[in-house]
Amino acid sequence: MRAVVQRALAARVEVDGRVVGAIQHGLVVFVGAAKDDDDADADHVANKVAGLRVFSDDAGKMSRALADVRGGVLAISQFTLFGDVRRGLRPSFDGAMEPVRAEALYERFVAALRARGLEVATGRFRADMRVFVENDGPVTILIDSKRTF
Repeated sequence: MRAVVQRALAARVEVDGRVVGAIQHGLVVFVGAAKDDDDADADHVANKVAGLRVFSDDAGKMSRALADVRGGVLAISQFTLFGDVRRGLRPSFDGAMEPVRAEALYERFVAALRARGLEVATGRFRADMRVFVENDGPVTILIDSKRTF
C-alpha cells in the first residue's frame, strides 16, 4: 500500500459539488492499494500515518504526531499512486489492486486510524473527487508498505 501524506492547515473533498469530508488541521492522506497488498500492508501504513512526527514543537522542530496536536486525517483513495510511466507517457495502472478488494483495504486503513482515536474524514471510493488542501509547509511524506522508496 502506498500513501502520499501532506500536512494541512485545512482540507476538504467534494463530490458533485458537495463536501463529503473535511478537516481543519492535520494530514491529508492519498492512499492506494497494490495487487499483492493485504491487511498487514493497510495496518503498516495506518501505523506510520498515526505516528508520523511532522508537526512542530515549541522549538520549531518536527517532533509531534497527530494525537499530540489533536489533528484530523482526510483519507482519499487514489489508485493513480500506482501509475507507471517508465515505458512512455501514458500511465499503466497494472500494479493497482482491483476495485472491490482495494475498497476493502482502504476501509481497513480508515478503521485502523479511527481505532487509534483519530478523527478521520474520507472521500468517496471510485468517485470523481475535487480535493482542496491548504498545505502547511508544505510538508509531503511518501509511505510504501513494501519499502520500495
